[in-house]
Amino acid sequence: MEVYLGRLPILDNKQNLVAYELLFRSDQHNVVTITDNSAASANVIIDTYGQLGIENVIGKRRGFIKVDDKLLLNDTICMLPKKHVVLEILRSVDINDEIIQRCSFLKQKGYQLALSNVTHLDARFDRIMPLINVVKINITALSQQDLLSLVKRLRRWPVLLLAEKVESQEIARNCIALNFQMLQGFYFAKPEIISGKRIDPSKLSLLKLLLLVVRESEVGEIENELKYQPGLSYNLLRMVNSAANGLPSTINSIKRAIMILGRKQLQRWVQILLYAAKQRDGGTSDALMQTATVRGKLLESIAIADRPHDKNHQDRAFMVGVLSLLDTLLGIEMSELVSTLSIQKDMSEALLTRRGSLGYQLALIEAYEKGESEIVLSMLPELGFLSMEEFIRLELEATAWAHRISDVVNQTA
Repeated sequence: MEVYLGRLPILDNKQNLVAYELLFRSDQHNVVTITDNSAASANVIIDTYGQLGIENVIGKRRGFIKVDDKLLLNDTICMLPKKHVVLEILRSVDINDEIIQRCSFLKQKGYQLALSNVTHLDARFDRIMPLINVVKINITALSQQDLLSLVKRLRRWPVLLLAEKVESQEIARNCIALNFQMLQGFYFAKPEIISGKRIDPSKLSLLKLLLLVVRESEVGEIENELKYQPGLSYNLLRMVNSAANGLPSTINSIKRAIMILGRKQLQRWVQILLYAAKQRDGGTSDALMQTATVRGKLLESIAIADRPHDKNHQDRAFMVGVLSLLDTLLGIEMSELVSTLSIQKDMSEALLTRRGSLGYQLALIEAYEKGESEIVLSMLPELGFLSMEEFIRLELEATAWAHRISDVVNQTA
């Protein structure tokens, strides 16, 4: 069976990526209900982990996997790595003696348990709540008053609260105010444009540096701009050296880095570091950085499959992916950023309207990020050169690469 594997990001209340909900779908478009009443479905997931490697799927974070009573009671579930998964119990599960006993056993084994799609609590929950680590609340199904009441009731137990279906910054702020520890949804990737907003000085310096690199300015100018950004040269060289395997010696100057790696590589690191730059409040959004980095690498990989000999096209694809969240990062209209960067027409069309081949491929990646498998399956044939299996392989390779980059950036932070 060909399996579609997707991930929905789960963030903490500071917008750091802490986990994923893992989505499994078969080639028939339906949810691979690992909850399919048979060990076969569980085996699909275990095989998927075996083939892909859990590090490639979720890195060092946890993966939430939905389970029904049949899978919960199946011994195959104990083959899932307890350090990496959270078993998310579906709302349809009847909480009876057998389920309570099984959850106690899994808890003793070291598994974390979550309740899925909670909209209310009744007496049947009282028995299982002491065994639960995380309660996922469907925000869209509740009024503000009902949400307040539910949160208040849940304070009886030492559980973490996770808000599902958070699709805007406004909803996110409301959940954080109610002391939700985690939020799930793509709200963090949606731009919140603030009129007249000034760019954070650290990011402004990086943006100036990116402009110098994009416009092929003199190496001296690039070096001078780096002097205004304390620590950036060090971070940049750490990143460059981590990626420069096979070089006889360590690169220890920006000038040498540009000479050996070329401007295109330098341009890549500057783009990625834009997302890693500290915010004024001292925090960073590693969820944005992770998403942007995966987009860049995946778009480049698709470009290589499409035009294997066109290096310029591949570089432009990478840049489109990484820059596609710059409006969200800076709170500035994408049209203004595109104009400032003076980038090529196919790139600006992709970023502004999702038109052209790069725009189409970016829209495909965005649909995949949101778990919209039907849209992905309908768009892939239009490409004409990638199967779902190949696309997933490229996405996982891009994710693994992004994890490595993130580790380097976090070491330099």
